[in-house]
Amino acid sequence: MIRIDFFCSDKSIEGFEISGHSGSAEAGLDIICSAVSSAAYMAANTITDIVKCEAEVDVSDGFMSFRVKSNLSDAQQILEGLKLHLEALAADYPDNIKVTLRRCQNA
Repeated sequence: MIRIDFFCSDKSIEGFEISGHSGSAEAGLDIICSAVSSAAYMAANTITDIVKCEAEVDVSDGFMSFRVKSNLSDAQQILEGLKLHLEALAADYPDNIKVTLRRCQNA
């Protein structure tokens, strides 16, 4: 199961964490994992390299954590788009993906 947590305050998404594997196919052949990974990397790279927000990023096998540290408002539309996309994937693959919204500790 891929677990996706979006970290939210009252008015914004501050980041996300993705962990696990979908288990729908062998490593390298899993289109569900590929779809989630591709969307997450596209969002993270766009926020850091195009929008120029600072972010805290941690990536390892089956794990990605991304938190915006500057210019949060500039990243909102991209984070909202990522959330919308991953929620749609979760609706299509409910046995493989779970999306959760979590309140930020400082909210």
